[in-house]
Amino acid sequence: MAHRHAQVDLRERVKELTCLYRIARVVTKPGISLEEILCGIVELLPSAWLYPEIAFARIILDGRSYTVPDFKEGVHRQTADIIVNGETRGRVEVIYSEEKPEFDEGPFYAEERNLIDTVAREVATIVKRKEAENEQSRLQEQLRHADRLATIGQLAASMAHELNEPLSNILGFGQLARKCAGVPVQAEQDIEKILSATLNAREVIRKILIFARQMPQQKRRVHLNQVVEECLSFLESRFAKEGVHVARLLSPELPEVFADPTQLNQVLVNMIINAVQAMPQGGRLTVQTLPGKDHLSLIIEDTGIGMTEEVLKQIFTPFFTTKDVGQGTGLGLAVVHGIITSHGGSIDVKSNVGSGSRFEIRFPVPHPLPSPDEKSSAIERT
Repeated sequence: MAHRHAQVDLRERVKELTCLYRIARVVTKPGISLEEILCGIVELLPSAWLYPEIAFARIILDGRSYTVPDFKEGVHRQTADIIVNGETRGRVEVIYSEEKPEFDEGPFYAEERNLIDTVAREVATIVKRKEAENEQSRLQEQLRHADRLATIGQLAASMAHELNEPLSNILGFGQLARKCAGVPVQAEQDIEKILSATLNAREVIRKILIFARQMPQQKRRVHLNQVVEECLSFLESRFAKEGVHVARLLSPELPEVFADPTQLNQVLVNMIINAVQAMPQGGRLTVQTLPGKDHLSLIIEDTGIGMTEEVLKQIFTPFFTTKDVGQGTGLGLAVVHGIITSHGGSIDVKSNVGSGSRFEIRFPVPHPLPSPDEKSSAIERT
């Protein structure tokens, strides 16, 4: 009898080790996704239990369930939590769909408890590794994108400087021509068109230079909430015309930022106009400011048409636009990115097609400057 029990135990242990080996083979497949790994585990897991013919496995991770197509709920369940960095993210379950005799843990063996705990730990390790790989890929893509923007910026700045001189000459001669006496009416109209087109071209060049961070800045301590209120007030009539409801969520405890107020105003106007244009049928625009430990956040969120992944990857690239020809230069968000970066800040974008976009801009908070009294007392102490 003892010999028979030993054989059964040995057979069960072999099943468990075989299961773990097969899971290891799934995990180490090159290029396999987390979803494919979890689906592979739930398919392999029941074979290691005492009654594989009525056993079904399920993994629940971050609210999403992974099972086999013929999965059945049951009367007995053995579970183990998936704990990633101290946080319970889900669980591994093995379920019996029929009644079975009682053993160590209902109809389950103590060894099966050890196995499901091991699998849950392995899943947690896989999740951590996959998330680290995804974060590394994201950072590498950001670096490549930053390199591309830097290269484009250098090229654009070089072209802008080359174009500035002839444009200045055209503008100067056009202004002189406008002052000449006896100029025919048609010629006056043509001169005005030349001047208008030249000023537009100069504005495009100014935006290119801002993007390339080659425009001088007049930085000082600025109350961001004040800049936000001024921009919203300036665009109030447009909100009413476009059917956009504005929600202001401005923190009263916001520290000052060290920034160029004119450029901050440009960032806000560009971002808000983009948000309004993304809501052709009207919608809700939320503008929020939040203090952080060493930064403050400006969040602009709309309920508009949203953006695809392909568009998201290119929105800060100069001259990229989804608008019709003649409807935009494609420099708005490139300029925004240039200004924010030149202020030591960052911008994060999330968007879903059909439900809107969320831009979060983070500005560093300057260290407080000592008052004159504090300076003199520090000198006296030394």
